[in-house]
Amino acid sequence: MPAHADRASHVGAARPLDTLPKAHLHLHFTGSMRHETLVELADQHGVRLPDALRKDWPPKLLATDEKGWFRFQRLYDVARSVLRGEADVRRLVRETVEDEAAEGSGWLEIQVDPSGYGARFGGITAFTELVLDAAQDASARTGVGVAVVIAANRTRHPLDARTLARLAVQYAGRGVVGFGLSNDERRGRPEEFARAFAIAARAGLGSMPHGGELCGPDSVLGCLDALGATRVGHGVRSAEDPRLVERLAGAGLPLEVCPASNVALGVYPDPAAIPLRKLYESGVQIALGADDPLLFGVRLTGQYRLARELGFADAELAELARMSVLSSYAPSEVRARLLAGVDTWLTDESDTHRSGPAPHAPSGDRDHETFRDVGHRSSS
Repeated sequence: MPAHADRASHVGAARPLDTLPKAHLHLHFTGSMRHETLVELADQHGVRLPDALRKDWPPKLLATDEKGWFRFQRLYDVARSVLRGEADVRRLVRETVEDEAAEGSGWLEIQVDPSGYGARFGGITAFTELVLDAAQDASARTGVGVAVVIAANRTRHPLDARTLARLAVQYAGRGVVGFGLSNDERRGRPEEFARAFAIAARAGLGSMPHGGELCGPDSVLGCLDALGATRVGHGVRSAEDPRLVERLAGAGLPLEVCPASNVALGVYPDPAAIPLRKLYESGVQIALGADDPLLFGVRLTGQYRLARELGFADAELAELARMSVLSSYAPSEVRARLLAGVDTWLTDESDTHRSGPAPHAPSGDRDHETFRDVGHRSSS
């Protein structure tokens, strides 16, 4: 169970969350783009952006039915289409990692489905190598460790997933740390992708499928039993099944919980309904993630701010940061450095006097919004 008995003694402390060392384990490739970069690249390449991605950003989303998910996916596809050349990809990766550094993230595992980009970049292998090279350059510039999770699309044939699993295996130990499964979990049951995940597992890659967001606990169980999940993307609706919660806590199996997107997509009717406290106090390992800040308007530090608004004190926020680091595939020396930094953040009383955004936060950042703002925006 998380150590949070000293919560009351830290309620009044409001340490700046951008200085809290953390790991970011749930971030999608195109969804990590800065909004201003999206607009600039669209103008540069003559891509017409819908109002929801230009003047009405961030878009109002609701994906609890197929029509809503289709709109969400269409916006994502439009955003992806502005990436036309190598320089665009390198810019996206560089800026994403710079943003991570500004928010205190010392380790990033970014998820990408190369099949969505291969046609424009010489194939899935060439695109993967471009992303890995860009990540290495960005890491050297910022000091943030970066790894890649190759993800399959559950709305496509399982044979496509096996092709991507073999691709991931080629780069195991060379920048790729895991294999995932994303897109609408109402389409494509986990069991259909078991062979692809077995290919990845044999190479020692982590199993990181999405589950338990748009679908309930059975989706998470499928990820555990059929895909051998070592982490579950989202998984927040595990809270609906006490036996599943007990199993997750007992196994120390992390959930990548993304509070802002849960509200924006209509998974929960309002922020207070997200069972973050329930999962935390049940001993489930939680790694907060931003999912797609390009579409939801809230980056990683904003997720911690939302947790604070739900009543998480500084000691508990520090514990969430520790969980993110321990749930990562970061090298041991990176883990040790980040964990030591979390301890320093919590014990350094002078840090409570700092406030305001990180000095290099992008101008399009919306993390200053409160949970009430997010809930109002998504339900309107």
